[in-house]
Amino acid sequence: MEFDFLPKLPSSNLDDRNFDDLVEECILRIPRYCQEWTDYNLSDPGITLIELFAWLTDRMLVRFNQVPRKNYVAFLELLGIRLQPPTPAQTNLTFYLTTDLPETYTVPAGVEVTSLRTENTPAITFSTDAPLVIGKPYLQHFLTSPTLEDTPQVLQERGTNIWTRQPNGMGGGDLSIFAEQPEPGNCFYLVLNSADTLDGNVLAVTFQGGAATPTGINPDRPPRNWEAWDGAAWKSVLLKEADDATKGFSFYEIAQQGGNPTQGADVILHLPEEFPVTSFTSYRGRWLRCSFVPSRLDRSGYTRPPRITGIAVRSIGGMVRSSHSTLSEEERLGISDGSAGQIFQVQSTPILERRENEYILVTPIGGLPQRWHEVTDFADSSPEDLHYTIDSLTGTIQFGPLIREPNQLKRQTQIRSKIQQPQPEDTRVQIAQLDRQLLEHQYGAVPPRGAEIRITAYRTGGGREGNVQGHTLQFLKSAVPYIASVDNFQSATSGSDGESLEQAVLRVPQMLRTRDRAVTAEDFEVLARMGGAGSVARVKCLPMTASSQAGTVNLLIVPQANPDGIIQGVGIAPEQFDLTPGLRQKILDYLDERRLLGVQVHLQQPEYVGVSVQTEIALEPAYQNPFAEAEIINRLKIALYQFLNPLTGGLDGNGWAFGRPLYTSDIVALMQQMIGVRYLGAVLLFPIRKQGDTWRRQPAPEPAIDPGLNGAICSWGDDRLRSNHVINVIAR
Repeated sequence: MEFDFLPKLPSSNLDDRNFDDLVEECILRIPRYCQEWTDYNLSDPGITLIELFAWLTDRMLVRFNQVPRKNYVAFLELLGIRLQPPTPAQTNLTFYLTTDLPETYTVPAGVEVTSLRTENTPAITFSTDAPLVIGKPYLQHFLTSPTLEDTPQVLQERGTNIWTRQPNGMGGGDLSIFAEQPEPGNCFYLVLNSADTLDGNVLAVTFQGGAATPTGINPDRPPRNWEAWDGAAWKSVLLKEADDATKGFSFYEIAQQGGNPTQGADVILHLPEEFPVTSFTSYRGRWLRCSFVPSRLDRSGYTRPPRITGIAVRSIGGMVRSSHSTLSEEERLGISDGSAGQIFQVQSTPILERRENEYILVTPIGGLPQRWHEVTDFADSSPEDLHYTIDSLTGTIQFGPLIREPNQLKRQTQIRSKIQQPQPEDTRVQIAQLDRQLLEHQYGAVPPRGAEIRITAYRTGGGREGNVQGHTLQFLKSAVPYIASVDNFQSATSGSDGESLEQAVLRVPQMLRTRDRAVTAEDFEVLARMGGAGSVARVKCLPMTASSQAGTVNLLIVPQANPDGIIQGVGIAPEQFDLTPGLRQKILDYLDERRLLGVQVHLQQPEYVGVSVQTEIALEPAYQNPFAEAEIINRLKIALYQFLNPLTGGLDGNGWAFGRPLYTSDIVALMQQMIGVRYLGAVLLFPIRKQGDTWRRQPAPEPAIDPGLNGAICSWGDDRLRSNHVINVIAR
């Protein structure tokens, strides 16, 4: 019986030895067991016997050694197990307008942006997942406060009515933005509003400064901080210092160029993905704030408050989430022949997870298009259900099969006995039709003969190659009106390759054990990894403590990242392990359908601690040449980046264990395994910890680095941060 409606999994060769390998192996054993036998010519009878038994063994390997795996693969097929397709990487794309538009502008979904194509590497294509609305903001309130608070309580309105009376918000006032004697914590708020959403918009806030008002700060490191309220916390919105043309309201460059600060200068702010309307005290709107925060590197602050004569805001672009995918639309699959179990093939593979607007349309002859619905299998499909299945890896689309039912043997025997008895011809035909109805069952409807089959849209892509670095996606695949440029300021994350047969073999026992229900800690770990659909590398369910809230499950999530940086000797930056909002929601939605009623699931990422290793080595005399020295140092750095990594690190190579400290002895044991290293000097470990939104390298080394109970060790190369590993060669 051919189960052609089941998913087809690839089989594997358990023993890849062939006839020649077996003969060679037997000949190599002759001197051990029969030293007198020295003639290995093909005409020797012994060689003939060896070839005979090698042929028999080869046939046995083909037939017997593969039976367990083939049976297991067949069992997986009966369970309906499919290999998971690649998962697309995700990142935010920022679009910039060519000019200030008079009305709200929308960048449609599906805009494709690519990386640079070279002779050796193809272009990587990302497409936007949703429309981007670039709104028209206006300044509603300008407020000041003497103290910095998460929830502003003491606010004073300053000059908003003067500026908002002007057509462009400029002129008409002269106000100091901090106290007359500025103190750390002084801040001012810009309360914005708009008829449309401002989520993810890029704002240009234009400030006009008072003439000849030195503030006493270092213009290269101004002691101020720009933030926006995203509904839950204040988020930093100034990506880099170059985006502040006012130089911390000192208007230093304008004065150096002989200009007039009253002409105005822009501060470019990248708003968070969620920028909601919020009420603080009696003021309501979308909140920005700038606070006086002395720099850790430069303690100089404002000796005099900056004076502002005008403020105006405008949107110059926006940020939208995108994924590694290419969109195909309105593809014609073929014409139905009216038979059950028809199979059609899309042009591009693999297919990514389908969205709401991606489905099959069946148009009968002279009829209207019908929307059919995708199902995982036909087990619950009746003959009237408009169902189909899609194999994401192969791109195969199949409609409902016709199956012969084997469980009515007794009834079949009775009917056939009646057919054999003398009966009128009409009765015999009716009995035969009843026989077919009892023996066959249609699972899912069949497209009528002559109907056109087409798919409205589908996306292809995904894979580890999509985890590109920041500032890589800068080329529009096709021109978009009013868009001047595009960029990705953050690296793409969560991209993973398709599942292999070996991975599926390991996944199925876990799936059968949990039975798609999350009860134990191990169940939550297994199902969270499944919910990530290949985008999750590691999961740990945190144990309950005295301070833990009853009915709450806390999971540590380490997303997949591109390990190519390890081979390149630069490691993997911790930003590539960020738990993105899209992946977080995807896992929570998956677990929400499988958790017990009343159980709350919280996802978090480990507290990563970076490490920079500094040591000295002496080489064996045979390797004391420039070429070997450079190769050994490169291999040592690659080994360090691989060992000190949440994905590939640790003693077992499956990722640095959560909460395990790093000792100098670990580095010594690792480096002693390298060929060519004769002597190892002192090993210094410099921790790199995150403070706020920035990483800082500790100036003094530590004998051991403890990442904390829920932390993990990582390492990456950054010249500005000095996080690279330093290995010096000394003469011994």
